[in-house]
Amino acid sequence: MKKSKISMLSRAIFLIASALLLSSIFFPLWRIELTAPQYPEGLVLQLHADKIGGDVDIINGLNHYIGMKTLHAENFFEFSVLKYIFIAFAVFGVFFTFLGSKKGLYFYFISFVLFIIASACDFYRWNYNYGHDLNPNAAIKVPGMAYQPPLLGYKQLLNFGAYSIPDIGGFMLIGAGILLFIAVVKETEFLNRFKKTNLNAIIVILFALTAFSCNSKEPKPIKLNYDTCDFCKMTISNAKYASELITKKGRCYKFDDVSCMIKYLKDNSDLANAELFVTNYSNENQFIPVTKGFYLLGGTVRGPMGGKVVAFDSDKKAANFQTQLGAEKTTWKTIYTTY
Repeated sequence: MKKSKISMLSRAIFLIASALLLSSIFFPLWRIELTAPQYPEGLVLQLHADKIGGDVDIINGLNHYIGMKTLHAENFFEFSVLKYIFIAFAVFGVFFTFLGSKKGLYFYFISFVLFIIASACDFYRWNYNYGHDLNPNAAIKVPGMAYQPPLLGYKQLLNFGAYSIPDIGGFMLIGAGILLFIAVVKETEFLNRFKKTNLNAIIVILFALTAFSCNSKEPKPIKLNYDTCDFCKMTISNAKYASELITKKGRCYKFDDVSCMIKYLKDNSDLANAELFVTNYSNENQFIPVTKGFYLLGGTVRGPMGGKVVAFDSDKKAANFQTQLGAEKTTWKTIYTTY
């Protein structure tokens, strides 16, 4: 007779998934990021279980000119019920955890998948209506133009780039789904094809994926002869002089010269809290936070846009190049005021 109860490991996974579902109501579930030249830091719309957050007022003001409806949580019934649906899932998850029934686990997983599919369809419908139902008397009208944000990924809308991606709460839901899938797979006969050691390794790997975050604020590799400088718009062809600026929202700006990054930063005061990185002159694949760099200025140093700065990750390396380049040691503070 087949066992009708789930294992203790599956119960633990079930309980963690329920906790993630409950916790997700305290964080934004989804975000739509809008980027444009006039908004270097970008604008963001965050969808919570019961409200809309982010730069709502600014986005509503912009949408007014192109005839899009303003966004208010009270206009969407989803925000009045979604939180309670998550709470219900969490409560039933705890119930089925202690019940320990395989049928309960399968029913719960199928219900969760159907809920996610229904939510995706509703979100698409919401985006479609939002982007197509325009005021015919709007100040700006582009014939044949619709402003539907993407369901997932990137889309260009006039001079705005729109990114639609999960937020913290969304990743919690993804993590809960992965954990439930692990529990379901573990309790099926399919697992008998694997050796126990291999199975445990697979479970550990999949479990680790639930903690993975895509919202990295690390510098991104420079694609030589492809990436362009966000200040001078020249193609970046020499990574030794390159630099990057990462905004507090995680957007990365690339520059072919340290002087370009400084000028761009000074032109956009709202980026004052951005993280700044410079390339290690002795290893062009390595980025250094500007506060941890050791700098040489002047001499024969010639950046692509006339900058006379190179950076190193140690004082010893800077000293080794100092005579070769005929440059002087300096600090980031001095460099920043120079440009």
